[in-house]
Amino acid sequence: MERLGKEKGKLMTRLNKDIDYKFHEDTTILKIIAYVDSTYDQHYAQDKIQATEFIFDAGHGEGFCVGNILKYAQRWGKKTDKTQKLDLYKVIHYTMILLGHIDREANAKLEKELDEYDMQMNTDKS
Repeated sequence: MERLGKEKGKLMTRLNKDIDYKFHEDTTILKIIAYVDSTYDQHYAQDKIQATEFIFDAGHGEGFCVGNILKYAQRWGKKTDKTQKLDLYKVIHYTMILLGHIDREANAKLEKELDEYDMQMNTDKS
């Protein structure tokens, strides 16, 4: 959690300092960042390509993420305290991956629509 201290300074400048986080959400966000960062150092992130990327490329990413969210959520409470926390971090991480995918898809769709609009406008001018 050494990285946590470094990230805290960066994040604290973005968090609303006027909020008294009753459930320590500010600290939890930092721990989530540290957890996600650690996944990029693990064996399944070798060569800078994660297996999840291949799964998305094959068209199965959304189901994969939802399946993992459900799996880790259902395991919660059935393991040791440390594993319970890890399972919740995994739920959050797979949710973040899915949200990122949804955002990328929406941005790609918007870009395509804008390109088509530009092409139509250029055609109409001719």
